[in-house]
Amino acid sequence: MGLAVAGAVAVAIAAARLPGAGIAPASVEHGDTGSMLFLAAAAAAFALYVVAVAILGRRHAALSTICAIAAAIQLLPLAGPLLQSRDVYAYWDYGRLAAEHDANPYVTAPDRYPSDPAYAAMAKAWRATPSVYGPGFTVASAGIAEAAGSSRADAAWTYRLAAAAGMLVLVGLAAVRARRRALAAAVVGWNPLLALQSAGGGHNDVWMMAFVLAALVLADRGRTVLAGVSWAAAVFVKWIVLGLLPLAVLAARRQRTLWLAFATGAVALAAGASALFGTGWLTALFAAGGRRSAYSIPSRLAELGLPRPLALVIVAMGAAAVFAVLCRTAFRGRARLGAGAVLLLLVTPWLLPWYTVWAVPLAAADEDAAARWVAIALSAYLLPDRVPL
Repeated sequence: MGLAVAGAVAVAIAAARLPGAGIAPASVEHGDTGSMLFLAAAAAAFALYVVAVAILGRRHAALSTICAIAAAIQLLPLAGPLLQSRDVYAYWDYGRLAAEHDANPYVTAPDRYPSDPAYAAMAKAWRATPSVYGPGFTVASAGIAEAAGSSRADAAWTYRLAAAAGMLVLVGLAAVRARRRALAAAVVGWNPLLALQSAGGGHNDVWMMAFVLAALVLADRGRTVLAGVSWAAAVFVKWIVLGLLPLAVLAARRQRTLWLAFATGAVALAAGASALFGTGWLTALFAAGGRRSAYSIPSRLAELGLPRPLALVIVAMGAAAVFAVLCRTAFRGRARLGAGAVLLLLVTPWLLPWYTVWAVPLAAADEDAAARWVAIALSAYLLPDRVPL
């Protein structure tokens, strides 16, 4: 089953390479043939993945075999073009603002330097927007910008390779934390959407979640200081991690060393960020707040005829009720972080396919069956998003 998933992913990558497919951001679409083949292959891969996870839920398998196939699935998209998103070029531009133009990417928008090679490559919607990412990631982006120089291909490849490596780290961390290790590794590593959006798209959410899972694994092993620092590092890659912290704090409230280390690490990182970027980096907490995506649940409710404010109220009320239940469970000692991440996906008005990496690894590591299947269902729901049909 796993090899069949890998084979279907390979077909999807081959379809993305077809002239005129329009799957790669830089390609020009000529008809729907390439897109239909890409989506059909990706859907077949996902169906096989779902059946495989169901089977592995009832029987044991060799962890080494599961991980080897997971590595193949996650690395296969590196053989194809950049897929479905120009985010890597935005990362590159923000990094070049700091590294090449000696500008503050939290104050200066990319359109200040329209002749920069990254400016033409990034999505138009972000050209007038300062960085929305954490300062830890921006510092890393500046280093990548220096290494890639003015090469668009080198910049994209570096981010894609880093995301693919991050997925392999997530597979390993989920397997280490779970009792059913082979199942956890397959849930994360055999997911075709995560492969297509990570090695295919190079998104930074992968490493944000790698720091979160590393924190959980370290805490399980009594390495509370390192766990707290890892939590802080995750927040400074992307702020959305703050949505998971209340559950983690409630469940581990007696581990004072962990949260003291988190606070100390966060203060140290904040001081470093302020030294480099002033207080402008704090704007990243709110920069993407007004954006909406068509696949978000609030947007879908609005499509049913509900006024958007009412749709947001309905979603917020439902989320508050579920969050209260999760907080009570966390207070009793079980932090259902996978369920918390699923809740974030359901309520955010800006929902994108690669955001499923917030929930899938955590649900697998938590061995939370309900959260796992909802996360998988969300992955299936988002599979056709960004496919140009």
